[in-house]
Amino acid sequence: MLSSISAFFERCLKSDSAGSTQNSTDRLHLACAALLVELGTADSSLAPEEKSTLMNILQNRFGLNESELDELWSLALAEKHEATDLYQFTSLINEHYGYEDKCTLLRHLWEVAYADGRIDRFEEHLIRRIGNLLHLTHGDFIRAKQAGRPT
Repeated sequence: MLSSISAFFERCLKSDSAGSTQNSTDRLHLACAALLVELGTADSSLAPEEKSTLMNILQNRFGLNESELDELWSLALAEKHEATDLYQFTSLINEHYGYEDKCTLLRHLWEVAYADGRIDRFEEHLIRRIGNLLHLTHGDFIRAKQAGRPT
């Protein structure tokens, strides 16, 4: 799946100046979106509540427009069983996000996982992998899990 999302990034985010601030911000937001979409499809059963939570986070937090959101979602669903390479996204996040932003992303991942009322082992494993790749501690993992839990 993530190879198709990478191609989507390249197609949607080419800019005249490769180092532009807006381009970097867009790539960063879409890297986060890719991780959220990967999580949403991790347990092979996407509940409507998970999809709704995921779409709200993508639109509200990362400012994706409708066409970007639809295309990213279609790519994710079409290729969700393909092998993944999370490093290309987490390395970009590590380069540009501070500690608080990484913890917020981890909390968003938990919000998506909790949306259907249960945590699947594949979801928890993926969140743990992402947290490790973001250089967050086990304590950060637990705090994000508690913060992402619905009240």
